[in-house]
Amino acid sequence: MGEMFIGTSGFSFDDWVGEVYPPGIRKQEMLRYYETSLGFKALEVNYTYYAMPSARTMESFSKRTSKEFSFVVKAYKGLTHEKGRDFRAQCRLFQQGVAPLDGNLKAILFQFPYSFVPSDENINYLRELREEFSEYESVVEFRNVQWSGAQHLDMLRSLSLGYCIVDEPKLKGLLPFTPALTSSTGYFRFHGRNRAWFREPVDVRYDYLYTEKEIGQFVSPIQHISQQAKTTFVFFNNCHAGKAVKNAMMLIEMLKEQ
Repeated sequence: MGEMFIGTSGFSFDDWVGEVYPPGIRKQEMLRYYETSLGFKALEVNYTYYAMPSARTMESFSKRTSKEFSFVVKAYKGLTHEKGRDFRAQCRLFQQGVAPLDGNLKAILFQFPYSFVPSDENINYLRELREEFSEYESVVEFRNVQWSGAQHLDMLRSLSLGYCIVDEPKLKGLLPFTPALTSSTGYFRFHGRNRAWFREPVDVRYDYLYTEKEIGQFVSPIQHISQQAKTTFVFFNNCHAGKAVKNAMMLIEMLKEQ
């Protein structure tokens, strides 16, 4: 069995104060508390989807965590949702921004929109991304069910791209929960199961607390993937009011009991 890291998709949320962070905590203290007091050893950095990563911010993240801490950074939306002619320039800017994380940067997550469907053009784009980020472990998250076929998993394997295993609302068109390994990195991402996925604002979409029964159903698939992978990441993205932390801790306890 390889290494397993469990954490959350982000850490700097005002509505975590009083729920998982102590009252009065300062923003600059949250990441250290996330590691030392909550006990998490990995973080999925999500702000980099909305803005190019800042080398200064990444350096600050590195200084506030231990040498054993692991980061996964979500790719900037210009590389996944708003692809333009400055593709290679954006790749360089992104890489320069995350450079201060150095060896603590374990993977980059490329999350594509529902509109990104299988086509020759999009598969070629994945090849281009892999070439541009050949020095990084990269994981791809699809939203559209059209990517769920075995041939697309084989395509990811041929490119050494990781497959993001998602749990999200069981709605027509969205990907089902499909435990699969396509590179040396196993990757799980839990979004919650609010059925108004396409209509609700983002903060409401992720306002979901998994029950113990629901979390328990994930234990076996996670163990199965981790037995095959070199490294397995499990991140909870249901971040509203600290629910991601509560579910991550719930899973950690269940895995200890196995």
